[in-house]
Amino acid sequence: MDLFDYMRENSMEKESPLAARLRPTTLDEVVGQQHIIGKDKLLYRAIQADKISSIIFYGPPGTGKTTLAKVIANTTSAEFTQINATVAGKKDMEEVVARAKDTMGMYGKKTILFIDEIHRFNKGQQDYLLPFVEDGTVILIGATTENPYFEVNGALLSRSIIFELKPLSREDIKELLRRAVYDRQKGMGAYDAEIDEDAMDFLADVAGGDARHALNAIELGIMTTPRGADGKIHVTLEVAGECIQKRVVKYDKTGDNHYDTISAFIKSMRGSDPDAAVYYLAKMLYAGESITFIARRIMICASEDVGNADPQALQVAVSASLAVERVGMPEAQIILANAVTYVACAPKSNAAVCAIDAAMRCVQETGNLPVPPHLQDAHYKGAAKLGHGLDYKYAHNYPNNYVRQQYLPYELSGREFYKPSGNGYEVKIKEHMKRIKKEAALPEEEEKYNGGDVPKRG
Repeated sequence: MDLFDYMRENSMEKESPLAARLRPTTLDEVVGQQHIIGKDKLLYRAIQADKISSIIFYGPPGTGKTTLAKVIANTTSAEFTQINATVAGKKDMEEVVARAKDTMGMYGKKTILFIDEIHRFNKGQQDYLLPFVEDGTVILIGATTENPYFEVNGALLSRSIIFELKPLSREDIKELLRRAVYDRQKGMGAYDAEIDEDAMDFLADVAGGDARHALNAIELGIMTTPRGADGKIHVTLEVAGECIQKRVVKYDKTGDNHYDTISAFIKSMRGSDPDAAVYYLAKMLYAGESITFIARRIMICASEDVGNADPQALQVAVSASLAVERVGMPEAQIILANAVTYVACAPKSNAAVCAIDAAMRCVQETGNLPVPPHLQDAHYKGAAKLGHGLDYKYAHNYPNNYVRQQYLPYELSGREFYKPSGNGYEVKIKEHMKRIKKEAALPEEEEKYNGGDVPKRG
């Protein structure tokens, strides 16, 4: 490194964005991702022991992929080289490999090659690395925001350990914001700024788990806000909204507005108003509400308010819940909108809710009523001698796979709990139940069916 390189690096370190200056240099400084760098986890132990093998970090932007690579760079005794796949080519990799061979030959040191945005390399570029990763010339650390199983060469994947990074939690983002505002060495503590709690909550919400997004906003806020009468820079909720160019929606997740909004959301779906339902969905998403929380409410509504009037509604809601966890924002808003509008437009029935409520009350009132003997298990030793399962009628031996017999405890004979509504699929359920009961064989006719070609089962 010559004098000009040294001066340039010093200048870049001082003038680089806050997110880069605040980047941790040790594992203990890293915020979040405890599922892979907790003190009992493989990656933590490997970094501490300087026994890194080829790995790929996969996760959304701003979750710490480059940060972890830098931590490894600061703790390893190996030579560390970084390239970015958006601008690097085969020639750059050839130079890295040549230096790695020289370093190993002259000093016996390994070389770690960190490739940011590795998914940007084409198949040929990725193939070039294979033999050198295979023989240990370089230890590969790749970082990608795309699913590596689709974007990275299968042969490279088989030689690497994949670590998935998750979006940072609100508390993780808030911890980084505190460091940014008050840390005098790496942060902006020298500016003598203060951030209001509601402004911090807002930035943590709208960051969507992306640390860089939040840190860029707070840096802009501190740099552009004039000092108050007390000589301090005050980052208020209004300042935070301006810095991130997003209107502040009054939505306190622990206050009345939160509960009012989610209540209106549920009632709009229940009331078959897709326009209102999707509006409240947008309001919650805009304010940074958890997509998993929203997905849970949709599943509850699909079960509680749609029920068997459209059994598909719950499947749609469950699929949406799984999908948003895998996809994340912003695309998750489309998945949620599909589920919300489907549930809102579906025919409604709470017959199953009424059924379980009535059954629960009955159990509470009547206690532990005995199961009719013919329904009791006849398979365990001695059961037949006690009369368990005796005279049980196997439904599949009868027309319409239905036969009259006592299923409820005798004390509850004739009680009805589930009463299908006249909406949606429950119309068919009601008609089906009415038909099979009407066409059921009379007691004197049952004998000709019982013991037929279909085997009886206990």
